[in-house]
Amino acid sequence: MLTILIILPLGTVLLQAVKPGLLGEGSSEKGASLLLEVFTRPLWSRALKNSLMLGICTTFFGTIFGAVLANLRVKWDFKAGRLMDAAAWILMIMPSFIIAQGWVYFASGNGVARAWLGWDGISSMVFSFPGLVFIMVLNKFPFAYVTIKSSLEWKPQRLSYAARVNGATAWEEWKTVQAPLCIPAYCSAAILIFMDTIGDFGLPSAISGVYRFQTLPYAIYQALYSSPIRFDMAGVLSFYLVLIIIAAMILQYAVMGKKRFDFMDTGTVRTVPERPPKAAGTLLNVTGAFLAFLTLCVPIGSTIIMSFSSSISASNFGFTLDNYKNVILESGDLLTGLRHSLGIALAAAVLGLILGFFVSYVMNYSDFAFKRVIDMLSLVALAVPGVVLGIGYIFVWNQRWLEELGLQMYGTPRLIILASVAAAIPVITRVLTGGMAKIPKQMLFAARIQGAGLSMRVKTILLPLLKGTIVSAFLSAFGGSVFNLAINTVLYPPNYTTLSVYISRGVENLEFGYSAAATIAGGGFVVILILLVECLTRNWKRSPEASEE
Repeated sequence: MLTILIILPLGTVLLQAVKPGLLGEGSSEKGASLLLEVFTRPLWSRALKNSLMLGICTTFFGTIFGAVLANLRVKWDFKAGRLMDAAAWILMIMPSFIIAQGWVYFASGNGVARAWLGWDGISSMVFSFPGLVFIMVLNKFPFAYVTIKSSLEWKPQRLSYAARVNGATAWEEWKTVQAPLCIPAYCSAAILIFMDTIGDFGLPSAISGVYRFQTLPYAIYQALYSSPIRFDMAGVLSFYLVLIIIAAMILQYAVMGKKRFDFMDTGTVRTVPERPPKAAGTLLNVTGAFLAFLTLCVPIGSTIIMSFSSSISASNFGFTLDNYKNVILESGDLLTGLRHSLGIALAAAVLGLILGFFVSYVMNYSDFAFKRVIDMLSLVALAVPGVVLGIGYIFVWNQRWLEELGLQMYGTPRLIILASVAAAIPVITRVLTGGMAKIPKQMLFAARIQGAGLSMRVKTILLPLLKGTIVSAFLSAFGGSVFNLAINTVLYPPNYTTLSVYISRGVENLEFGYSAAATIAGGGFVVILILLVECLTRNWKRSPEASEE
């Protein structure tokens, strides 16, 4: 399944790097020698360097930031904690190009910050390399926050008590007991942030209109949408993206080594947040509220302002409701695109969860010699820009002999679902792998000795202990599939629109107010839907009293 979903489409694109024109698109006399030109062509080498710098910096600061917030959220019960949870989920499901547009509306030369607040120097601060890292960290830290927070649902209380009895302070107990046992979750969080950053096309490209910062995904986009189309160049740059991701995963495996990280036994209890002291509680609430304001209110608030504007400039703002009137009342395209996107996302999340669950099972509980290869295959899709993956799906499924076999997928929504499953698997497997790492193999072996088959072991052991993790994985995949702009743009059939394509068309036509209104109306509905599911499943996730007894 991973071969069909990931390797075949990606392989067809990479073949363009070593065999240009093999698929009848884009030829080059240089052939495989193009692989070395990434170090000699200024644009390519700059894109490679910028992507590495942006990925490393965002991963370092984003993982630390998300880990600190996750530990505070699990340890303390404070009012702004739920606001932090909501902000993290909204950031995970909101596409990066929408967040980027909001920051452009806020910090550009004629944006909200300068026109309304009089902040003249903010444009030079935001539209610089440190500013781009800052925005990327604010956009990507939820990967670390959600992953690490899920791994902290249970704690080894017996080990913690032993450390405290032997004189360890609270900091020493966390550093020597809890943190080492969460290494799989930290590694999963870091690799998720790195791959999502280095493969992100929406946020860097949207900001590049104001700040010229060339990255590999944007260079690939230019190769694909240049005239003539250069599939061979796209293949070369995609090759280096995959190479970077493989190097990152090798580093992750080296950090984890062959150590054991399972700790669930009779001394393990579910983590119950404590009520903090008054001063600490106030500080936590202020911090949570400020974080939500900075990550959501600034970019999304700027988008809301633009949705009510009759002008594309905040300095010439004129209040109007015409944008919402045109989007909601006078056009059925938004509702049609929203319905299509929700159906595609639901199918992709369910299929991806099933496949990702068993990939994580093999990774944690199998002695299969090539399970690391499976893990790499499951992660490759996150490193590859959606534009490249979508074109690979066209190469694979736009074949005449498939029609004779009744497997015609090209030009149908089913192809978008397949590509969305491929894009969702990396997130699902990383979240589930972090949760499964804390469940010892001995539990499953004991059940197997008693005659329990695979389905029984999954039903009676894994599912009850992974309820919260499964919900997190499902909602992450669902939200990401709804707003996957690149895949939807490349693969949507004629006369078939989705929410992200609908919003993107408004931007392309310079209808910023109209596009902003569509973003708020459609995106707001999806956010409310996901938060509703999260609230409905909260008690279900915390209900295994029998397992605690």
